[in-house]
Amino acid sequence: MELRQLECFVAVAEELGFGRAAARLHIAQESVSRRIARLEGELGLRLFDCSTRQIRLTAPGERLLPEARAALAAADRVRRTAAGIAAGTEGLIRLGTTRAFADRVYRALDTLAARRPGLRVRLERAPQEARLAAVRSGTFDAALVRTVRRADGVALHPLWSDPLIAALPAAHAHAMGEPPSLDRLARLPLRLVARAANPAFYDLVTAALPGWTPGPPFTTLQETLTALADDPEPSWTLFHPVGPLPPTTRIAFRTIQALTVPVSLAVPASPQPLPPPVQALLDALTPTAPTAPPGPPARPAKAAPMACSG
Repeated sequence: MELRQLECFVAVAEELGFGRAAARLHIAQESVSRRIARLEGELGLRLFDCSTRQIRLTAPGERLLPEARAALAAADRVRRTAAGIAAGTEGLIRLGTTRAFADRVYRALDTLAARRPGLRVRLERAPQEARLAAVRSGTFDAALVRTVRRADGVALHPLWSDPLIAALPAAHAHAMGEPPSLDRLARLPLRLVARAANPAFYDLVTAALPGWTPGPPFTTLQETLTALADDPEPSWTLFHPVGPLPPTTRIAFRTIQALTVPVSLAVPASPQPLPPPVQALLDALTPTAPTAPPGPPARPAKAAPMACSG
């Protein structure tokens, strides 16, 4: 069964004539007759009674007419949806992300919903390396990544830069200056994430602090902050905040404007332009970048989950 056979069936039923149906479809009358005959043969039913001077639907034809109309309407919806996807006004984008980008992502989704109401974004949370792997394999259409400047199999579209947050004993915060002096911080033992765990972050920090002093190992951020507060020997650490910082009088948190990391939209590497839906997402994400780096983080009343540094 073909859609053009159903189109002929509906046209003949509505026009009550093969000639008028042919004119409506802009094809020869013989083609209409031939398609109706094939459709009747495939269904094993007579659809029209042509025994009188006026063509009439048979009982099976009357029963099948609304189904044929529904099938043609569904096919038309498929065509219109496909055209919308090609134009970037319809479709689904599978976006790899993490809780760290939630605020910017939701603002971008509001913008996208206003511009392209037929475009949906499904958020997929995964670790950064898994996000990149999913983009390479095509499981994700795009992913937000931090610190990455180059990666095999993906193209990176820069979006914004995030400053790092330093945590150090409150008693030493004043001596480091405001904003903190990187030279003075470098002389304080640094609890830095291992390079094997996050090479890009490690290389960024060590390049910015060539004379840095290694400190105790970095584990998780929460454990590291607890150890930093309890250890009588002063040290410090660097991290990316996800949410509000834990309330404590023993640790000072300072935004390090001189140390920023890029955030990019990773997409599959291709010589072709971005698919229109992904381009629309990129356009919605780009204006969310603030014009100036955020100020020092505030301390909320309650603790919130933190991300591992890098």
